[in-house]
Amino acid sequence: MQKQGYMDKPIINKKVKVQKYPGKGGWTYVILEYNSTEKRNSLWVKVKGTVNGAEIEQYKLASMKNGIYMLPLKAEIRKKYNIKEGDVVDVCLYLDKSDLIVPEEILECLEDFPKALAFFNKMTESNKKFYIDWVTEAKNIDTKVNRINKMIDRLLEGKRMYDI
Repeated sequence: MQKQGYMDKPIINKKVKVQKYPGKGGWTYVILEYNSTEKRNSLWVKVKGTVNGAEIEQYKLASMKNGIYMLPLKAEIRKKYNIKEGDVVDVCLYLDKSDLIVPEEILECLEDFPKALAFFNKMTESNKKFYIDWVTEAKNIDTKVNRINKMIDRLLEGKRMYDI
């Protein structure tokens, strides 16, 4: 069964129970089995697809061990689709071989600072994504602008998102 324009066969298409790590700030996630035929150097598998009809792209499955992966469910999707711990959700995932998407508003700002852009372009995809997610998850425009400015300052200093 092909979904919403995806051409490949899904790597995962099943119903799974939503879990949550205990304590404040604990991740909400689902556990999935996936045995790749591809040789991977990474503990992450980039995927796209749907969770209970919610479109996701450029998400990463985190390898736990022996073909068991965890897919974190972001708060934005959980709130929008009323997904909570204990729910059973339909997960349909495909390998995502696309390049990282840098939002136009971030790219335009980076282009004004060639040194920051050059450092950004040299970082790994996951390091770029940390910055992109931090900026795009801002709830209002003032916070977003402040985060873009802080990101540029840090990049000019040659710092990744979590460098001290």
